[in-house]
Amino acid sequence: MNFLLAAVGVLGVASSGPLIAATLGATTVSALAIAFWRNAIGAVVMAAPTALREPRRFGAITAQEFRWSALAAVALALHFACFITSLQLTSVAAATALVCLQSAWIAIFALMRGTRFRWQVPAGLGLAFGGVVAITGFDMGTSPDALLGDLLAVAGGALAGLYTLAGGKARQTMTTGTYTALCYGMCAVLVAVMALLFGQPLGGFEASGWLGIIAITVCAQLVGHTAFNHLLATMSPLLVSMIILLEIPGAAMLAAVFLDETLPAGTYAGLALIMVGLAVVVLGQKRNKTGRTARTGRHADGGPDVPKPLAELGTD
Repeated sequence: MNFLLAAVGVLGVASSGPLIAATLGATTVSALAIAFWRNAIGAVVMAAPTALREPRRFGAITAQEFRWSALAAVALALHFACFITSLQLTSVAAATALVCLQSAWIAIFALMRGTRFRWQVPAGLGLAFGGVVAITGFDMGTSPDALLGDLLAVAGGALAGLYTLAGGKARQTMTTGTYTALCYGMCAVLVAVMALLFGQPLGGFEASGWLGIIAITVCAQLVGHTAFNHLLATMSPLLVSMIILLEIPGAAMLAAVFLDETLPAGTYAGLALIMVGLAVVVLGQKRNKTGRTARTGRHADGGPDVPKPLAELGTD
């Protein structure tokens, strides 16, 4: 049953890129409209159970929890703006692989803060960013737009890493429902402001456009990420993290089948390098954390050992 649920989760998150690209290409829906409705609907869905069963939790949010949630919301809003726009400029396969570098960015941020990792982490980072060079090198020869799309996807991955770290801080004391409702809600407001500034409409779309928005929200946000959150209660976080990496080839295959997307052989080699590199990074980070927790029973920041937060499951 777990592996069936894992397959559903992979299919859900892998469908994000192809569904967004198809919706943007075939309808009048704007990039920021997708980000807005996805977060607004997600906030309502996540807030409803908490509001009905434990409404006092929203009134008990501390100033520190709000600050971390707000930082996560800003990073998430900018992440969506970068990633969804990148899908209009570069291939679905390249954009998905490059934005999935969030695990590598988290490791880099940790290294910048002085955290020491096993040799697997820098080795994996080298492989992953070798894949980035391969993909961007091929796209540089294809068109300037494709290269810009690649760079936006890389930025989207870095912002996703920041979102994960800020969300992890907030989730140390907040419930999943409270945190996600607050974060998604603030993200939706920020995206609405960006849409107003850049003149991108949030409504008035044709029926097929609304259908695309609903499909993206249900498949990627509610089905895909919910499946992985459920798996965290029954499978090891390491195994779940490894399974999520299947989003990269999954998105490439879906784009090839449904969008007739064909890529140079070198681009596929870059995708493979990123996937292998991220797997090595995940393994290195997990081994480092496991060893540290076994010795101290606490995380590096001195806080208690807590379950993996929702934010760490990705954003696409």
